[in-house]
Amino acid sequence: MRTVGILGGMGPEATVLLMQKIIAAVPARDDADHIPLIVDQNSQVPSRIARLIEGTGGDPAPVLVAMAKRLEGAGAMALAMPCNTAHHYAGDIRAAVNIPFLDMVAASARAALAVAGLGGKVGLLASPAVAKVGLFDGALAALGLEVVHPDDGAALLDAIREIKAHGPTDAARAALQAASGALLAKGAEVQLIACTEFSLIADAVAPGARAIDTLDVLVNEIVGFARASA
Repeated sequence: MRTVGILGGMGPEATVLLMQKIIAAVPARDDADHIPLIVDQNSQVPSRIARLIEGTGGDPAPVLVAMAKRLEGAGAMALAMPCNTAHHYAGDIRAAVNIPFLDMVAASARAALAVAGLGGKVGLLASPAVAKVGLFDGALAALGLEVVHPDDGAALLDAIREIKAHGPTDAARAALQAASGALLAKGAEVQLIACTEFSLIADAVAPGARAIDTLDVLVNEIVGFARASA
């Protein structure tokens, strides 16, 4: 088993959900059968929403780099980060360490291609910051996929803030289902749940959507790395 370091806290519940999913993904008869993780549950990473959407607040990059270095120093053999928007700073993280970074965005684009097929439409259920910086656009377009963004990014941002403040709520579920339904109406049957807050309410997508949770994709990447031969 190879140890994986988790850049967590964005948000805290999403990081816990990632750990639960990793535990559930591993057939185990004893503690030693599970994947060793080193988790930096750092809720003090500057807001990605404030930085990328509002143009205010501190720069998350130096904090993420410091976390990555700490995890590498503690013995992590690869890094993973259960926050889609924070992958905007993946280049800074990679440049700061000498261990692999398991890229949730790139892996999710490959997963979308496997479901949608070449030329397929892929809808994004994500923070409007993801659309603003084109986080998934390049990765999906490079694989021959058409990206479809929701029209009402503000409603999704409100839902993300609702989940961060109050946990999964009926209001957040309704907002996600409405956005998912709107993507379906645009022909985007395959949809990426590309915010780990939405991973907490992944079952709230519209009927008929073929949803791929990027958090589940990251779980597969972590399990695959940890259980592979060094």
